[in-house]
Amino acid sequence: LEFITWRTHVHPIKGLDQLKIRPNWRNYGIESECNMSQTEAQKKDVAETLRVNEKKWTKELMDQGWNVIPNIIIEKQEALGLDAIDMNIVLHLSHYWWHRENLPHPSVATIAKAIGIKPRTVQKRMKGLEDLGFVKRVMRNAKHGGNETNEYDLSGLIEKAKPFAEEKKQLRAAREAEEKARLARKRPKLAVVK
Repeated sequence: LEFITWRTHVHPIKGLDQLKIRPNWRNYGIESECNMSQTEAQKKDVAETLRVNEKKWTKELMDQGWNVIPNIIIEKQEALGLDAIDMNIVLHLSHYWWHRENLPHPSVATIAKAIGIKPRTVQKRMKGLEDLGFVKRVMRNAKHGGNETNEYDLSGLIEKAKPFAEEKKQLRAAREAEEKARLARKRPKLAVVK
């Protein structure tokens, strides 16, 4: 597997829990890395998945980086109480979250510009997301005094989404068991005739 040059490191693909990718911005010259314990089959699966996504989105777009967010958060955004602006902010925060221990810390102005809303609106929405327990703002002090941009801890959103993920997992298991039972009923029992 060639080095992968995508900006984010989290993948929704099974078997990628051992794949470790660092942010890769061409102007910073950071290279990605794969854990050597990964099997050749897993590496081929990763490469194939990336090729499939390049076919969908084009290589030109994928080369500029991509983002991953669990489907359950997208599917259950209304049930979670997230409106379109809240969801857009969450997506934007996830865009800056490359490693679990390195929380995203884009500026309010950066988020506002990307979304096309006023910075004050982003501040109010962040406060609302924090009040609901989805996001926790963590102040960062600058070495020269003052503050840097806040870090945003999304663990509250993750915890609130877990029950929906468990529910979906149980529904999927029930459907699979139902399908297995259905297939078992349709099989004719063969008897040996002498």
